Amino acid sequence: MEVYEILGRYSVVHHIEEDDGIIVAVVSFPEKDFLTRLDEKLRKKNYMVKVERLEENLYRLVIIPLPGEKPGKLWIHVILFLLTILTTMIAGAFQQGLNPFQGLNILKGIPFSFSIMTILLFHEMGHYIMSRKHGVRATLPYFIPFPHPLIGTMGAVIRIKSPIPNRKALLEIGAAGPWAGILVAIPITIIGLAMSSIMPIPQNQPGIYLGDSLLFKFLSSVIVGKIPEGYDLYLHPMAFAGWLGFFVTSLNLLPIGQLDGGHILYALLGKNHEKIAMLTWVFLIIAGIFWWKGWLTWAIITLFLGIRHPQPLNDEIPLDRQGKWLAIASLLLFVLTFIPSPIVVK
Repeated sequence: MEVYEILGRYSVVHHIEEDDGIIVAVVSFPEKDFLTRLDEKLRKKNYMVKVERLEENLYRLVIIPLPGEKPGKLWIHVILFLLTILTTMIAGAFQQGLNPFQGLNILKGIPFSFSIMTILLFHEMGHYIMSRKHGVRATLPYFIPFPHPLIGTMGAVIRIKSPIPNRKALLEIGAAGPWAGILVAIPITIIGLAMSSIMPIPQNQPGIYLGDSLLFKFLSSVIVGKIPEGYDLYLHPMAFAGWLGFFVTSLNLLPIGQLDGGHILYALLGKNHEKIAMLTWVFLIIAGIFWWKGWLTWAIITLFLGIRHPQPLNDEIPLDRQGKWLAIASLLLFVLTFIPSPIVVK
């Protein structure tokens, strides 16, 4: 049987038993990296491997065959995608002071819709492609239409349908979304900023003002330059979509729970992630001083979903140097895209 052959090739088997297709083995490894090779080989053969360290260089493996993958209902993804295009086009028209239900005004919402949908699509496909690379079963993105006149969507999600095998997979799946999204959000932001306008701030009139992340502020200073006192930058819909893309990136990269940042934090620190995750939760409470509706809401959501991150099947393989640098760079991306006070009403 192929599982026994793989075990014999990459480990020293001390005990093995099988019951109803589930194999339990106690093994040790002749070389340090053989655990990694064994894990990769078994996953390629569609087996999940739960690894438990018994003592130094002695492990208990529970090897479970993955059931056949059921085809998803593609029509659900297509309908949600098309509905979200519609709601974001409506939002894009509203942003320009137009009635999207009058004439062909809804077509004016295409720049915003195209921009935000592209950012969200790249973000979620980053997760999806990296999940498939590591043998983790995941759905195509579910887009979430939201009939709001400013944003038109609540984002998109994929569903992970099988356990994540190890910390390397956890890191790469978690980091792929934010990096794929930001790589398209930056050029979209640059194009949008170039088409934005500097206009006088209306006197004695209430308005909604957007806060700046370090990355958005830097791009604005390069593309637009210094804004005179008494004036403000009125964002083109593409620039606003880029701003939203940065904001969504920072929300996902919060190092807590099962957000993308939580995946990355656990991959980097393992079980030692809990203190940082708890500090992040306290940070959200403190950040509520600047944006109480938003950050306190996120504090409640993350508390409900869980501050701690569950461990992957194999927690014994640490990140290599390249993985550690990717994790650190991803947490730095969180700092560059974070906005203490995203929305201010004056």
